[in-house]
Formats: sequence, structure tokens, C-alpha cells
Amino acid sequence: MTFAFFDCLVLNTVMAARALTRRYDKVLRPFEISVIQFTVLMTVKNSPRMSVNSMAARISMDRTTLLRNLEPLNKRGLVVAARPEKGNVRHYELTEDGAALLDDILPLWRESQVELRALVADPGAEDFLCGLRALTAGEVGDHADA
Repeated sequence: MTFAFFDCLVLNTVMAARALTRRYDKVLRPFEISVIQFTVLMTVKNSPRMSVNSMAARISMDRTTLLRNLEPLNKRGLVVAARPEKGNVRHYELTEDGAALLDDILPLWRESQVELRALVADPGAEDFLCGLRALTAGEVGDHADA
């Protein structure tokens, strides 16, 4: 079996990721937040008191990249760094301003989700999502061995 270059799964996945990022960055531009920062905010919201290392693993992001994206969110007062009563593990918590910003963004995010799922509905958005998750799970396992 032969494959054409432009049918390459990696190429098409990277191109699709860039297109998705541009689309979401456009939606988020009025809020002065990037799609990566939105992802980080949502992770902080949905994973209270999760350590930075665990949060980075959860969203398949390098720890230093996560910290680099948390810093401007912290400066804007959207998140706050915190330490548990015991130990030295840093985590971040969503502030009231961060929660309010997410409340403003989420309706647009949900609308975008509906539009994008409709675009990939032909092959089945859930099958596509399961495939992407399987690939990501394999990648996380590969990094653990390194």
C-alpha cells in the first residue's frame, strides 16, 4: 500500500491543530487571552489544587511551558499561586476575576465546539476524538519511558 504525502496523518493533524488554534485565538482575542491560556485557565478551574506537574501532565504540556502561560494569568489576577498547608507543592487557584472571565468565554467556546464538531461529524466527532485521545495516551506513555 502506498500513501501520498498530503494524506500523511502527521501533516494533516498538525495542519488541523494550527487551524483550530487560529480559530479559537480569533474567538478569544476580544478577551485578550490565547487558546493556550484558556486551556490553562480551564484546567485550573476543573482541577482544583492540582500540582503544577500534575496539571502539565494532564494537558500534555511541558511544565516550563505551563508556568510560562500561568505567569501572565497570575499578573492579570486571573489565577493565584498557592501552596498547601503541608509540603512544598505549588498549585494555582482561579480568582473571582478568572471565574468571571471564563463565564464570559464559555458560551462562545461551546458555540465553537458545536460548529467544529459539525465539521468533523462525517467521520464521527466521537470516533475522531477517541482516536486523538488514544494517540495522546500513547505519547504520554512514550514520554514516561524517556
